[in-house]
Amino acid sequence: MKRPNYFIKTERAFSGVRKSAWIVTLAVAIGGQFYPRLGLLVPFIMAALIGMSFLKGRHWCGNYCPHGSFFDFLLLPISRNKKIPTLLISKITVVLFFLFFMFNLSRRFWTVFQNIANISLLDSVGMIFSTTYLMVLIVGGLLAVLITPRTWCQFCPMGTIQTLSYKLGKAIGLAQSQDEKVTAEHADLCHSCGKCARVCPMQLTPYKEFDENNNQFNDERCIKCSTCVENCPAGILSLSTAKQADELKEKADLDGFQESAYYKGEIKEVRELKEDIKEYTIKLLAPAKMNLTPGQFILIKVDDDLSRAYTISSANKEGTEISITVKRLEDGYGTNLLFDKFKEGDRVEIKGPMGKELRIDHKKKKLLFVANGIGITPFVAAAQNLLEYRDTYNFDGDITLLYGVRYEDDLIYDDLFTRLARKHPNFHYYKTLSRQDSINARKGYVTNILNEIEIDADTTVYICGTKAMAQDIQKILLEKGVPQESISYEDFAA
Repeated sequence: MKRPNYFIKTERAFSGVRKSAWIVTLAVAIGGQFYPRLGLLVPFIMAALIGMSFLKGRHWCGNYCPHGSFFDFLLLPISRNKKIPTLLISKITVVLFFLFFMFNLSRRFWTVFQNIANISLLDSVGMIFSTTYLMVLIVGGLLAVLITPRTWCQFCPMGTIQTLSYKLGKAIGLAQSQDEKVTAEHADLCHSCGKCARVCPMQLTPYKEFDENNNQFNDERCIKCSTCVENCPAGILSLSTAKQADELKEKADLDGFQESAYYKGEIKEVRELKEDIKEYTIKLLAPAKMNLTPGQFILIKVDDDLSRAYTISSANKEGTEISITVKRLEDGYGTNLLFDKFKEGDRVEIKGPMGKELRIDHKKKKLLFVANGIGITPFVAAAQNLLEYRDTYNFDGDITLLYGVRYEDDLIYDDLFTRLARKHPNFHYYKTLSRQDSINARKGYVTNILNEIEIDADTTVYICGTKAMAQDIQKILLEKGVPQESISYEDFAA
């Protein structure tokens, strides 16, 4: 199977301005060839971006730039979205192109003023800017399609001017209170999954470079577009000032992450559950034991500094062996690496345990687990541990599990849940198939089952699966009187 592209074509148009500013590019670049005075809009744009850059760096590039809007909104869908060549990012290229651009622009203005007696000044100046815009449209557009949308932005002269203005703004103190940078709530909450780097239009790597003091990303090339903020699986990124960053760090909720540590382990067994689903059992080496609560996850390093978060689907009683269950996704960079590279006997690096959303409170008397698809994995360990390791958890309550998939072949751990249901009267197992009739499972959705069974306000609920399913389940639960604080949800892709 071909490995997916590292860089992701994710939505980048977050505001009305950013989504529609490309109209200005086409109007000036193309319309300006017929009505040159349209080019006179450009000096005002330049003044705005320079003024903003003193306070916020390249914020204009990521939120207002007409060319950026054109690249991101219109050309991203047809872009190859590949890695930007190092040559186009190098400081030498940036400096040389800036000098060439400014020399060429100055030369054209000099020509206009030499002939000022014989020409219309406004039309001539407008044509200079319109032609410049057209050049950027053509060259930047070709680079956007052949490489990635923001290739031009790596050496854009206006971007260089913004960077220089930003440096000055920081030096004289203008940017101290206004500058908003990509900020991680707390370093311990980061999954090191690299998603921020994979979606970054500028192909920067925030997860590797957060400042250890306030968890801010200080790279001056950052265009503050919020793409990484919107796509962070852990939901810990924001655009914040330095003061706000300090407050975020101080108030960060680290519940569920306090005992997290780095482990070395060895893959003891790889079991194929389905054609696209594998279970990896890992023997811990150093430290040799992990203290975990069912529902937590680990980070497993899949490539250099890149990690992926996987729920612990089972663990032995001693905590010396843990298992994760992985579904191969067609566009899943991490899962493909895991499937293709990792085999029995391989050494792995792990960080964990982590997470609180699905950390099961075994002291509760009524538990409801709801899952669809691969979202079943956290409830494998939860059901097995609470029911089988009685002397460890002292659980004497009731568990109800609702599990929905499309087809019967999509069910995983069905034998385990069926066995537990037969052995333990306090475990109630319901499975549904949305696209197939079967004598072994009901046709429909988990919501159908939930509507029929009795649920009271004392029930503690844990949901793992698709966002749409979780929303439907929560709506039903609230109608049944279950308080919102008793409902926990986590996306299985986190």
